[in-house]
Amino acid sequence: MPWDWYGVLGGGGSSTKYDELVPAIQQYVVSASGQMSLPAGARHRWALDKGGPVDVVDLGFGVLTVPVGQARRLLNDLLSRDDHAAYVRSLAGDEDLATR
Repeated sequence: MPWDWYGVLGGGGSSTKYDELVPAIQQYVVSASGQMSLPAGARHRWALDKGGPVDVVDLGFGVLTVPVGQARRLLNDLLSRDDHAAYVRSLAGDEDLATR
């Protein structure tokens, strides 16, 4: 049975174009400099066998890595413009996000 991402998120029915992919939990080591490898399966699906850019979204509770160009689309799908702007404003005092 395919994994139902949408159902997990409270929806129902078909989830995404990746319905046939069954998520696997894997552990990876983060180097002292913060580097980590992208799993081989994702590198192949995203045509990154020779390397290349990806989008990374820090969700606070986790970090989401998606093919380049997909993060903005994902955020636009999840949050209204006003909700997103309010969230960004709420981060104004976060020293970890400050531009130095």
